[in-house]
Parts: sequence; C-alpha cells; structure tokens
Amino acid sequence: MIRTAGAQGVSAPQAGSATATSENAVLLTVFLRHDQSRPLSELNAQLARQGFYKQFPPPGVEVVSWNVVMGVGQIVTLRFPANRIREVNRVLEDTAWGPYRTEFYPTYDYKSVGIAEHEKAQ
Repeated sequence: MIRTAGAQGVSAPQAGSATATSENAVLLTVFLRHDQSRPLSELNAQLARQGFYKQFPPPGVEVVSWNVVMGVGQIVTLRFPANRIREVNRVLEDTAWGPYRTEFYPTYDYKSVGIAEHEKAQ
C-alpha cells in the first residue's frame, strides 16, 4: 500500500513518544555552520530569542555527541526513533536558522561491523 502525504500545516509536529531501539533508531549528524559575518554575542542573543537551547534537543532525543569545530560551528549527533525526524527538523528550523546554516546527515551505527571486519582481516 502506498501512502501519500497530506497537506502540511504550519503548526509544529507533536512530540513523538516512541523510544529509540535497535530496530527503529536513526542517527542524525547535524552541522550547525555559524554565520561568520556576525559576532558570537549577536549569534548567541538570536539563539536565545528563538529559544534554541530551550527546545533543542527535543525531550527524549539522545545526544550522542556535541562538538565545536573551529571555523565551522557545531556538529551534533543525535539518536532517536525514525518517526521523530520531522519533529527534530522542525525544532531546528524554528530555533537555529539565522545564526546557523544547517546540514543533515542520516547515519547508522557501523562500529561493531567495522571492528569485526578489522579483526577478521588480521
């Protein structure tokens, strides 16, 4: 059965209630590239006005890592159920745009496979 998306409203999506499991979890790496044409104090003030740190990350979304990369901005990796991707995206659209340009990279955990392949090759 093919499902089609209905019209998208302007209201924010409802928070997902599912818990991330190995069957439904996705990792999302988010690049928050800061606007280098503006001073940091101005960027931080805009983030505060837009409620960035109040709303991001949404409740129940696991922060796997959150790093500052000099000359780039911040790189955040999140883990959450796949059905919450719209919610996460919407929070960033509403609170991060302006001070940051956002880039998104969905990923998955490959560590155990990579290590097993390395050990097998030894």
